[in-house]
Amino acid sequence: AWVFTGREGNFSELLKIDNKYMLLGGAMGAAITYTVIKSVDTLGPARANMFIITAQLLVAYIIEMLGIFGSERADFEWRKPIGIVIIIIGIITFKWK
Repeated sequence: AWVFTGREGNFSELLKIDNKYMLLGGAMGAAITYTVIKSVDTLGPARANMFIITAQLLVAYIIEMLGIFGSERADFEWRKPIGIVIIIIGIITFKWK
């Protein structure tokens, strides 16, 4: 693909990236895709989506608070964890028979 796009240079230039964590995007994407497929198969589409969205919100908030991956660090706000707890209560209510 490198040759066909007409780019100059070689693959060793990829390793000169300042933020090497950006190279994990493909592996993380594959892992996420696999876990989504397995969770939909195991839990069903509605429950799997609820868990996936809750996990994404929780991880995104942790990344935002700690300033990981070059993101700007944010202050702690009570309304965000309270919102996640409300979502978890909704999941429990939805799952309750």
